[in-house]
Amino acid sequence: MDVLTVFLLALLWDVLLGEPPALVHPVVWFGKMAGHLDERWARKGPLPDFLAGTLTALFVAAFALILSLLPSYLPFPLNYALAVYLLKSSFAVRSLYEHVARTITEDVEEKRKAVSMIVSRDTENLDKAHLNSASIESLAENLNDSVIAPLFYFLLFGIPGALLYRAVNTLDAMLGYRNERYEFFGKFSARLDDVLNFIPARLTVLLYLPLGRGKVLSHYRLARFKLNSDKPIAAMSAVLGVWLEKPGVYRFPGREPSNGEIKRALRIYWLVVAEWTVVVLLLLLTGVVPCLSL
Repeated sequence: MDVLTVFLLALLWDVLLGEPPALVHPVVWFGKMAGHLDERWARKGPLPDFLAGTLTALFVAAFALILSLLPSYLPFPLNYALAVYLLKSSFAVRSLYEHVARTITEDVEEKRKAVSMIVSRDTENLDKAHLNSASIESLAENLNDSVIAPLFYFLLFGIPGALLYRAVNTLDAMLGYRNERYEFFGKFSARLDDVLNFIPARLTVLLYLPLGRGKVLSHYRLARFKLNSDKPIAAMSAVLGVWLEKPGVYRFPGREPSNGEIKRALRIYWLVVAEWTVVVLLLLLTGVVPCLSL
């Protein structure tokens, strides 16, 4: 199959139609599988929990890999149709934009509800500025997780790479917490996600450099709170010139974030997505990257 055609059709699907229905969305399947196995496992101690969590992650990852290989066994045009569908399912440009755009409102309760849909933190007691910050942080972090990283692994390993990354990222989002329930059960998922995001998170920062090189590099040096997730957030904070803060975890300096800054962040988001799209297209056209398999 023509890799470039599959990518262009998947991108067109995303921009025009958005996400597939939840009932037939592979990423939703990954989440349901992980959630089912999580609920079935009664916590028994550090080592058993770690082993059970590792097996859970490997099971979901294996399912993603098997799913990604199915187009290779189908005749034309079914192979193209399934390849486009699976690749589109691995990234979410339009959906991320729409979710963040819903947080642009002067009604604090409405904003709180919209922000709670895109962040894991408790939004109940956050003031308007911290709600705005959380919205922009989510946009910046998910630009990496939902756009840059899956397509980075698509470039290297085709659809298996994109879908496998998305499965691991979903596992981390569901199980990768530092609390009593997931400290050991989710450790393997969290560490694997760290490994897979190490290069994409820094690549995302590079894509911000044309928008403010000096500021981005200055903020990047401050991003020492997390291994990966704070790097794109630092870059977005630098370009916008606003403070972004997760209380007790990190804070990047700047003026107070407002609804207007969320709108600016969304414009920056489209610029970075456009940059990355051009890079992906050029790499596919020139054949520089291996893109081993669809």
